[in-house]
Amino acid sequence: MKSSGSFIAAALTAAMLVLAGCGSAPELIPAEQPLPKETIDLIGKKGMQPGTPIYVRIFKEESELEVWKAREDGRFYHFKTYPICNWSGEIGPKIKKGDKQAPEGFYAVGPKQMKPDSSFHVAFNLGFPNAYDRAHDRTGEFLMIHGKCKSAGCYAMTDALAEEIYALAREAFRNGQTAFAVHAFPFRMTNDKLARFKDHKHIAFWKMIKPAYDYFETYRVPPTVAVCERKYVIGVALPATGRIDPEGQCPRLQKQELTPFVPNLLDQQIAAQKGTIVPGQKAREETALAWSDGEAPLPKPVAAPAAAPVPPAVASPTTGSIANPPPASLPGAAHLTAEPAPIKRKTPAKKPVEVPASLGLNAP
Repeated sequence: MKSSGSFIAAALTAAMLVLAGCGSAPELIPAEQPLPKETIDLIGKKGMQPGTPIYVRIFKEESELEVWKAREDGRFYHFKTYPICNWSGEIGPKIKKGDKQAPEGFYAVGPKQMKPDSSFHVAFNLGFPNAYDRAHDRTGEFLMIHGKCKSAGCYAMTDALAEEIYALAREAFRNGQTAFAVHAFPFRMTNDKLARFKDHKHIAFWKMIKPAYDYFETYRVPPTVAVCERKYVIGVALPATGRIDPEGQCPRLQKQELTPFVPNLLDQQIAAQKGTIVPGQKAREETALAWSDGEAPLPKPVAAPAAAPVPPAVASPTTGSIANPPPASLPGAAHLTAEPAPIKRKTPAKKPVEVPASLGLNAP
C-alpha cells in the first residue's frame, strides 16, 4: 500500500495535468466568437434580440455599412453603422471579372454563403452575380464582405468589425432567418444626391435601384425584389413558385401594401445615442471617386462618420404604387402595425399587415 505522502503527490500531479490540459485547450475560432457584452447590452437597450432577423445596407461614397434588426412589430430598426475600411474601384456596379469593382444592387445571403474559414478573417459571400447580373452577362466571383481591410472588388472591414457583423448574421441564422438582404448603393439615394450625378454614365441604373432605398425609408421593411425584362422590379409579391424569367416579359406582379412607418420619440432618442455609429478606419484605395467622362473628381469619403441617423419622417417613394398585400410573413418577426410598438409593449398589435417572407431575386 502506498504511503499517504505518495498518494498526495500523485493527486497533485494529476491535478497539475488537468490544469495544464485546460490551459492548452484551443480558443474559439473567429467565426464562433460570442457577441461582445457591450453589443449584447445595446441589442437589449434597443428592444431587440441577438437572433432576430437582420438587414444590411451599404453606401459606397460614405464608406458605411448599416446593420438593421427586426423588432417584435416586424419593422427593422437601426442597430449600428460600421465604417467600411476599404472598397476598390469607383461608384458604379460591377461589370466584369477583374474590373475590381465592388457590386451594387440587391443580394441575398444564406447560411451556405458564410465563410468561417476565410483567409480574410471571416467573410460571407454576397452572391454575385445575381439574376439581374446574369441577365446582363456580368461576370465575377467570390465578392464578399470580409476582414483584413484589403479589397479587390469586396467590401473590407477591420477584423473586429467583420467578426461582429458575422456574429450578428450567424445568430440570426441560428434563430431561423433563412436569408438576409444586402442592398449595396453608390451613395445615400436622396433626390439631391441623385441630381448631383444626373450626367453620370450609371444614372439610369441608379434611378432603377433608388425605389428600394425609398421603400425601406418609408416602411422600414426590406422590399422583395424580382428580376424580369432584364431589370429590377421592387416591392412586389412573387408568384407561388418564385420563378420568373429574368430576361422574359414581366408577369403580373402585385405590389406590396404596408402601413408607412412612424417613428416614436423613444426610438428617435435611442437611435441618437452614442454607440449607433461605430468609430473606425476608412482607408479608400488609390482610386478617388471620379466622373466617368474625366471631369473633376468627386470628393473622397470623409474620414469621420456623421452623426447617428434618426428615423426620418414618412415620405412617399418616388416611384411605384403600393396596392395589394403580400401573402406571407417575415420569418422570425411579428406582423406590422400602424404604429411601431414601444420597447416594453405587452398588448397585441391591431390590424396586422403581413410582410414578405422572400427576398426575391427570383428562384434559381
